[in-house]
Amino acid sequence: MQTGLDIVRGIHSGAMLAEEALEHCIARIEVTDARVNAFTDGTFERALREAKAIDTRRARGEPMPPLAGMPYAVKNLFDVEGVTTRAGSRVRNGEPPASADAVLVQRLKAAGAVLVGALNMDEFAYGFTTENSHYGACHNPRDLRRIAGGSSGGCGAAVAAGQVPMSLGSDTNGSIRVPSSLCGVWGLKPTFGRLSRRGSFPFVASLDHLGPFTRTVEDLSATYDALQGPDPEDPACHARHVQSTFGHLDAGVQDLRIGVLGGYFEDNAGPLAMRAVQDAARVLGATPGVTWPDAALARVAAFVVSASEGGALHLPQLRDRAAEFEPLSVDRFIAGALQPAEWYVRAQRFRRRYRDEVLDLFRDWDVLLAPATPVPATPIGAEQFELNGRWLPARPSMGLLTQPISFAGCPVVAAPLWPEGVRGLPMGVQVIAAPWREDLALRAARVLEASGLAHSPIATF
Repeated sequence: MQTGLDIVRGIHSGAMLAEEALEHCIARIEVTDARVNAFTDGTFERALREAKAIDTRRARGEPMPPLAGMPYAVKNLFDVEGVTTRAGSRVRNGEPPASADAVLVQRLKAAGAVLVGALNMDEFAYGFTTENSHYGACHNPRDLRRIAGGSSGGCGAAVAAGQVPMSLGSDTNGSIRVPSSLCGVWGLKPTFGRLSRRGSFPFVASLDHLGPFTRTVEDLSATYDALQGPDPEDPACHARHVQSTFGHLDAGVQDLRIGVLGGYFEDNAGPLAMRAVQDAARVLGATPGVTWPDAALARVAAFVVSASEGGALHLPQLRDRAAEFEPLSVDRFIAGALQPAEWYVRAQRFRRRYRDEVLDLFRDWDVLLAPATPVPATPIGAEQFELNGRWLPARPSMGLLTQPISFAGCPVVAAPLWPEGVRGLPMGVQVIAAPWREDLALRAARVLEASGLAHSPIATF
């Protein structure tokens, strides 16, 4: 599978038809997905209509949109017209199909991208492994015996497997960055409030972010640019302008102050995670030993907020249909619904102070680096993993290093590195910038890619 922008350029020039690109994409899905299990729904008939519409515009000599003919898929919590938004759960199987696309799906369609389906995920986005009891575990294309990460596991796996050049997922506590790290693809968690969430099934309204996965930084930036725009109907969407990033990707990092997070982020990273960060720091000329404020407390507070809001959202169905929920998450939802309200209030009060402290940190730094996951992908079914002499529960602990960052709302590019070489497992590095400065994170990511250190080849299996 070509990169997304290779396809777009071919269609713009007339060297390729959008329908031809779609045929290659569908063939790859049909050959690989029995082993990967990334897709829960195909929208191939819709995709064919969209591809033919692009080819018709090209034949008429009309201007081509920026993502013309780029195939993509979305996590199964985005509304897709005519498809039931199950959010990874069988509890929602009886719901009517969506009557309209989510806002970001509408924007991708307007940009010329072609939607081929919906992707596997942890039920209601509560998990970091995509071992879904209803729709089956998603398998990591880098090693089919291992997890793809979560909760957007299908998004990371579909891109890594070359099924689509781009996918759209969500990230509350790490659900874009964890699959990106474990599957070896690029991912972007934008600033909280940057992209509209209207038409996506929520997990934690005060923490949910949406963003793309790709195999190149160019594709990531171009997709991000197409997704932007204010939405007054999403009360959390605070973006008032579109920030063009694609034209500035190659500006380099000579003018940027880049640091490496130590302390908590060293203590909770295994040897391969630290090697990946050290390699990235060497290329970017980063300074080690930067302290991120109250990272451990931020993770605790994020758990409290996630459990409280998630439990409250699902409480009516938990009362009547708890037995139909994912066994791995139902107890956590129930526990969250029973948490004292005082805990939630204290966590949100702490969050306001915490974000101010993080903003102060960015007075001295433009970009900060940290590992994305503590260890590489674990085997499917593993209950624990070892981290620096400690045994930790596998399902929640893949988010050890991502939760403190998203609790502050900062934008992050997850960069795929290969500390043991391409025959080993990938490890992601978080490239973190101050809120609303996605452009800086993408510039640093581009330097990592241009150096050859960070890259995302299509998996062979």
